[in-house]
Amino acid sequence: MLTRKLCSCAALLAALFLTITLNAAEITLVRYGPAGSEKPGIVDDQGRIRDLSGHITDITPDRLSDAALEEIAAIPMADLPLVTGNPRLGVPLTGIGKMLAIGFNYVNHAAEMEVQLPTEPLLFMKANSALNGPFDDVIQPRNGHKLDYEAELVVVIGKRAQYISEAEVFDYIAGYTVGHDVSERAFQRERGGQFTKGKSADTFAPVGPYLVTRDNIDDIQNLSIWSEVNAEMRQQGTTADMVFGVRQIVSHLSQFMTLYPGDIIFTGTPAGVGDGMVPPSYLKPGDVVRIGIEHIGEQRQVIVAPR
Repeated sequence: MLTRKLCSCAALLAALFLTITLNAAEITLVRYGPAGSEKPGIVDDQGRIRDLSGHITDITPDRLSDAALEEIAAIPMADLPLVTGNPRLGVPLTGIGKMLAIGFNYVNHAAEMEVQLPTEPLLFMKANSALNGPFDDVIQPRNGHKLDYEAELVVVIGKRAQYISEAEVFDYIAGYTVGHDVSERAFQRERGGQFTKGKSADTFAPVGPYLVTRDNIDDIQNLSIWSEVNAEMRQQGTTADMVFGVRQIVSHLSQFMTLYPGDIIFTGTPAGVGDGMVPPSYLKPGDVVRIGIEHIGEQRQVIVAPR
């Protein structure tokens, strides 16, 4: 489990990846720098960021294939410049196409929301304009007063996928990252019952900070996932409790639409969201949310008032 003390990005990297051996495509990628001007980076075996911009322009969809990731892994780590200081970390890939999401995909979350377990993955979309850095502020939307948090495993597609079987799925996945499916429950339920508009306000999709390639994770269905609000633990789950696992989700979605490199999939959240508490406990300006997934990373955001 990742350390849950607030610390610098560099310290988080060191704690998380100290035991990972970088070989083949077992790499961890980041994008660092000011918003809109991020540079590509890779994490070395001491948890330090090294600059990749001398070799690739950015972490784009065409860099997510197995061959492209292996080329990055083959670059001698010692030849890459160390990134000094404590830079801002952004979304760990750019050029994201579709942002798909699965609802009520943990048994205990469906129970707390008083809905029946879905018989097949429940799909909704998040607008790409909601993308946000993992440590950037989340902005409360105007007239939004039921803001909620959802810690989620995010799958990153690395190869064009259409009509693929469950057995093939992992050949099409580049890796994984952490996602925060920020939700405005009144927009979601009281304004026509549409998930997408309750999930798509600006800053409602913090993603990152790391893109962990798939070979780094031995069992994607056996990872702890958690969230805290103002240092109070809210969600404590495991990906073993998914109604539909990663294999099922990706295969299922590929039957209805072609998945392209750079598409990302939010895979659902465990119990403990604010809307499921009695009485409900919604986020307000000044609140601090931290979420994390074992072996993949953690995020931190401050909720701020509408601008």
